[in-house]
Amino acid sequence: MMLTEWGKQLDKSCPLSEYPRPQFVRDSYLSLNGMWQCAFTRDSTVPVQMDTAICVPFSPETPLSGVERTLKPGEYLHYRRTFALPENFNRGRVFLHFGAVDQMCTVYLNGVQVGGHQGGYTPFTLELTEALQPGENKLEVSVQDFTDENQYSRGKQKTKRGGIWYSPQSGIWQSVWLESTPVEFLEKVRITPNYDGAAVHFEFFGTDHVRTRIYDGETLVADTTDTDVPLPDFKSWSPESPFLYQVEFEACGEVIRSYFGMRKFSIGRDLDGLPRLFLNNKPYFHNGLLDQGYYPDGFLTPPANAAMAYDVTHVKRCGFNMLRKHIKMEPLLWYHYCDVQGILVWQDMINGGGRSIQTFLLYLPTVLPFVTTEFRDNCYPLFSRTSKTGREWWKRECRETVHQLYNAPCVSLWVLFNEGWGQFDAREMTEMVRALDLTRQIDHASGWYDQGAGDIKSLHNYFRPLKVKPEERAFAFSEYGGYTYPVQEHLYSEKSFGYRTYQNQAQYQKAMDALAEKIRELTEQGLAAAVYTQLTDVEEESNGILTYDRKVCKWEPQEAKDFCPKE
Repeated sequence: MMLTEWGKQLDKSCPLSEYPRPQFVRDSYLSLNGMWQCAFTRDSTVPVQMDTAICVPFSPETPLSGVERTLKPGEYLHYRRTFALPENFNRGRVFLHFGAVDQMCTVYLNGVQVGGHQGGYTPFTLELTEALQPGENKLEVSVQDFTDENQYSRGKQKTKRGGIWYSPQSGIWQSVWLESTPVEFLEKVRITPNYDGAAVHFEFFGTDHVRTRIYDGETLVADTTDTDVPLPDFKSWSPESPFLYQVEFEACGEVIRSYFGMRKFSIGRDLDGLPRLFLNNKPYFHNGLLDQGYYPDGFLTPPANAAMAYDVTHVKRCGFNMLRKHIKMEPLLWYHYCDVQGILVWQDMINGGGRSIQTFLLYLPTVLPFVTTEFRDNCYPLFSRTSKTGREWWKRECRETVHQLYNAPCVSLWVLFNEGWGQFDAREMTEMVRALDLTRQIDHASGWYDQGAGDIKSLHNYFRPLKVKPEERAFAFSEYGGYTYPVQEHLYSEKSFGYRTYQNQAQYQKAMDALAEKIRELTEQGLAAAVYTQLTDVEEESNGILTYDRKVCKWEPQEAKDFCPKE
């Protein structure tokens, strides 16, 4: 068993107990993380007896859960715990929040069904008010997870893991918590910086009677009930200067704290006429790492919030300014750390679909990449997307992802599909996301099977010389590298997977330095962004710049490189 240092120090009575929603902080919070009871059955009926202890929010498959048992397709995983509300906690209404439950669940309070959710990566909220009783309350959750046995979204989980596919996990895997609100309350705020107009726009939901106070540090810069707030001489947010304005929303007798950053993402041309990604109206090279967000002891769940903060800080220290969050949606605290540190985020949507046709989705693009542009992704059988229900699930989860992360200053680009996995109607899906969010760019088809949509030409290149072919869209290597250096005593598996292997640190360092220099040269030829694979080793993959347990940094950049194109 491989444990991180955070996993070794885990307090199972209150894991991941920090307030989980940093951009909408209400003075009401009760964490339900900790020890629950669980049981596995073949029946949807919640069993009377549950004899297995589980540490929530760790999936039962993980070492940190204390269970280490896989939920199989066709089985049910049932959870139970009790709670009592603290005195004066209930202000009128009480809500239950789940960060994520994989894959389908039904929730009961005191034997009454209060709701459920479909989709293993997006958060959801249920109201408990009417089902609450004085004193002790009994909360139960029943879960099913089919992993890759259906066409619903599953990320990189696979029933039989190996290579680029990882261990399956199920059930509750992000924080569970309670909050209370007045009967009428401010439900959410949508924040849109107007960089060119030197203002910020707020859209309120639940009530229109909101007083907004904006602070620059301790200095009050605005106090208003308007939804459009001028910010003359504002401070910009960028990786070099990640300044965040603090804001308070006073509504319905309570004050909610948040923040925002003044930044603008766009596409433009540099002095040489080459298409570029722009940040704050200037060309800006996105120098990034692929980040799977996996841990050996918690899988998709970090062993501590400090572990997420460590990853983000390490990325900044190594001179990168971007992370591509790969086929996963993180807890909101992860995006907060990126906001604070100044790390751009490319956010992937979660893939699904049936069992892929390897010849079509892997071998053909690798051997004959130019051929892939001839295939249209409305041919659903080729892309293993024959289930209409699965396609509708993807649309819903995609919309939920955009809504959930809209306010995050760090999120600069949406990645809709990766390497054709479950891809469908990418041009139409691009327009769907564009209608939801006009402030960010879109990569509609990362790797191959480009449909000519989106804002970037997005290629994966592990086996051929790196070359840039500028076109109307900005040109990006959305995956490259993948150099493997297996560090003994820090390997998760006896098998080691990667694209080019080096047996000692000196050889690896030399190769990585040469690759970084090559990327710098290609920026002058029109390369707008590059995403190196990857931040950490993951299970059999040993191509991270950090080992899977985060104990060894394999590569330290020799010097900071100037990747910025001409203005």
